Amino acid sequence: MAASPAESASPALPDLPQTFRISPLIRLTLLLFYVALTVPLPFLANVTQAPVSPRVLATGLGLGAIALYAALSERVVVTETGIQVTYPRWVPDLLRKGWSLDWADITALKPRSTGQGGLVYYFLTKAGEAKLLPMRVAGFARLVALVQAKTGIDTTDVRPLSQPWMYLILLGLTLLLMMMDVWTVWTALAGGLPA
Repeated sequence: MAASPAESASPALPDLPQTFRISPLIRLTLLLFYVALTVPLPFLANVTQAPVSPRVLATGLGLGAIALYAALSERVVVTETGIQVTYPRWVPDLLRKGWSLDWADITALKPRSTGQGGLVYYFLTKAGEAKLLPMRVAGFARLVALVQAKTGIDTTDVRPLSQPWMYLILLGLTLLLMMMDVWTVWTALAGGLPA
């Protein structure tokens, strides 16, 4: 029996399960931005004789880097039965908590505006729960196509929260900030910053 025109026009969905990770561009940009903002601080604390020890500051900033890396290790797993947000085993539940939903429990995908004027989407369930649709994953269009195929909810208008060009601009500015960091650290190590 021949397929209908609508069936032949729709792209074939990938085999399940599928795992989606946060976009490498987003991960790299945010990690480098954290480094650019924090690396000079222990050196400046030493030069300015700040009340916080440079070692204590460096330890706190290192723990912050681990927490950021943990948050950016989020994975979205799509199976035949549902969708799940997970983290690697080394990430404690206290730091980040995952969730899972069965496709049969999802009733709608509801948009909500953010404080910056963007749109995020929440899965609404029969039990009244709301779970945030992960929007910074690589392969986002494929993810929403799977959501539409499994729930029957129209995802045609669902777009990622941030476009890649926004992160490319932030990455460029971060690299400029890191060049300033090199000068700051070199100056601090060479005998102090000018008054």
